Amino acid sequence: MRFQGKTAIVTAAGAGIGRATTDILVREGATVVAVEIDNARLEKMETDLAGSPGKVEGRCIDACDEIQVRALVAETQAAHGDVDILVNAVGGSTIVNNPSATIEELTFEEWQKLIDFNLNATFLFCNAVVPAMKRAGSGKIINLSSIAGRGLSGISSSAYAAAKGGIIAFTRKLSIELGPFGINVNAIAPSLTLTERLMPHWEKRSAENQAAEIEKVPLKRIPKAIDQARVIAFLASHDADFVTGLTIDVTGGLS
Repeated sequence: MRFQGKTAIVTAAGAGIGRATTDILVREGATVVAVEIDNARLEKMETDLAGSPGKVEGRCIDACDEIQVRALVAETQAAHGDVDILVNAVGGSTIVNNPSATIEELTFEEWQKLIDFNLNATFLFCNAVVPAMKRAGSGKIINLSSIAGRGLSGISSSAYAAAKGGIIAFTRKLSIELGPFGINVNAIAPSLTLTERLMPHWEKRSAENQAAEIEKVPLKRIPKAIDQARVIAFLASHDADFVTGLTIDVTGGLS
């Protein structure tokens, strides 16, 4: 098992890509501290993963609150020692009423909300975890960007694109800072992925619109959370020990 004896923190772990990633890590032997703001999701996850080779410990906190993040990281280190893997999965475009808003339609409040939600938690967890990773001389950090961050999403707002572009730049810069300490920092940039949060938006589209979206993808399907999680797991494993500073587009060939 790739993650036997490893300790991981996964944010937004209760659903979508974060949940799919947690499932892989726990089933391959890791102890995962699963960060989620919805306690019911954590309880379901703990039930679903009971009896796995690894274990999951749910923590219901606000991943954008500095005090809560620092306390969670300190508790994790006290209980389990070094944090070997950090997966920053907090983010998304659907926290505002119109995720596809044009620049004229966006309010400053919505702009700030999208920037904060998609960048702050990633910064806070990296800021809290990195000192111990540096002392240990190793660590894997995986961030979640989006093809919107490359300007490749026609249905996302400029605020979301700016935030996810920020994740790409943050990942690259952090990899340069932390490489000398044996820490790998990478990201994935998913295309539209059929998670629990996005499925209702997908189902509102007409059959013709769905078919047109699928036709754009060379592999002729829309990815699920597990497709993204498998790439995250690769980046978290020893198979990616000489991979850093990359943002991998997980899009089925869409460009």
